[in-house]
Amino acid sequence: MSDHQHHHHWPTPHSHDSADKVDSALESSREGLRALWISLVALGVTAALQAVVVALSGSVALLGDTLHNVADALTAVPLGIAFVLGRRAATRAYTYGFGRAEDLAGVVIVLVILGSAVLAGWTAVDRLLHPREMTHLPWVLAAGVIGFAGNELVARYRITVGRRIGSAALVADGLHARTDGFTSLAVVLAAAGAWAGWSWADPVVGLAITAAIAFVLKDAAREVYHRLMDRVDPALVDQAECELRTVPGVRDVTGVRLRWVGHRLQAEAGIVVDEKLTVVAAHEITADAEHRLKHRVPRLTTVTMHVDPATPGRHLNATPVS
Repeated sequence: MSDHQHHHHWPTPHSHDSADKVDSALESSREGLRALWISLVALGVTAALQAVVVALSGSVALLGDTLHNVADALTAVPLGIAFVLGRRAATRAYTYGFGRAEDLAGVVIVLVILGSAVLAGWTAVDRLLHPREMTHLPWVLAAGVIGFAGNELVARYRITVGRRIGSAALVADGLHARTDGFTSLAVVLAAAGAWAGWSWADPVVGLAITAAIAFVLKDAAREVYHRLMDRVDPALVDQAECELRTVPGVRDVTGVRLRWVGHRLQAEAGIVVDEKLTVVAAHEITADAEHRLKHRVPRLTTVTMHVDPATPGRHLNATPVS
């Protein structure tokens, strides 16, 4: 065996679980798409019910909230496109596949949340300067409750599925639905204030909700930024390193790197084996190491292994590079 060998280890007979992992990744894409379309229908029904009340009451505030819900439901479209794109096979030009489309969709969603915050703030200031009387208050209040409930249910569903399949964009979209719920809640509070004769309630609550949306925007932006910068949970790196150290024949681990591509993890790791091993024996250890990582690290679909010989001068058990 030469002094320095690299095994870029792709699916082999030793790693029969690779096909299962790809099937699992495709299933998570299907689960993400299912979450998007179910929540799109839910938001559509919510907006339709609100539209009926808008027609009855003529509430400008509720009209704005209804249009907001319709526009925000449509953020499912870029994310849905991203999930479909992410299922395409890698090509000679896009050798890592198309999973990054999901992160780009996350950027679009963050921009939409930002637009929501700006629109909510602008509307609140406009109503402070130009007060408007709200009519049919019971209907408006009921429609606001419907909007809040519908959006909160969609938010919880998207966030739960997004975290389960590892999709930062779907989590961001769930947080986005939560901002819509806050906007609907503002309509509820504003209607209650108007009922009590407080004309200032509508714009003041609107400003408070704008601040709440800004906090949600910060969380969603941080989530997407971490993905774009290839950040992973350090505990995952520790887990991968510990798993590699338990593989028979692995003398040391020289480095572990993980990154997300969409909602799938890719890994690169360096291991040290005995310098007297044959290439075939070193390959067997590498295959075992890959096999263990794919079984033990959630959502890991691709592993590239680098193999070095344990030369007499090498210091073993060194701290892996970060």
